[in-house]
Amino acid sequence: MASRQPTIPDEIKRFIINALAAFDTPSQVVAAVKEEFGVEVSRQAVEGHDPTKHAGRNLAAKWREMFEASRAGFINEATAVPIAHRSTRLRALYRMAQAAERKGNYPLAAALNKQAAEEMGNAYTNRRELTGRNGGPIQTEDRTPANLIEEAKRLGIDPAAIGL
Repeated sequence: MASRQPTIPDEIKRFIINALAAFDTPSQVVAAVKEEFGVEVSRQAVEGHDPTKHAGRNLAAKWREMFEASRAGFINEATAVPIAHRSTRLRALYRMAQAAERKGNYPLAAALNKQAAEEMGNAYTNRRELTGRNGGPIQTEDRTPANLIEEAKRLGIDPAAIGL
């Protein structure tokens, strides 16, 4: 019979829930708890405090609410981090490219310039814009059965022979 693990003090539970809400992995949280409190907790015990995972499905309501509030605060806070903004990243890339060029490190400068171009071209976002030839609209074909029959006749094909 498996022995029951000792209960985790509320102070450590709060720490675990806040870390998980900030998207830390269970392994990272285990290491952080050991460093911060000098206490060893299992990865499974940590996973049990994440209501977004199957292991945390039975988490008490008070801890679930705390997790959700922490997660929302973390997500809202992310916009306050300067590097989350494209202009900040571009300025940093520009400074690094300038320094690399001054020191004669042209391959690094070229790589930084390429990264800046990709940043401007939305290579690092989920947003994609699809366009047709020369940036125009994408050409689409009307593939209704009537048009397919007409196309087959135009090409000299018996529509009945191909199942139309």
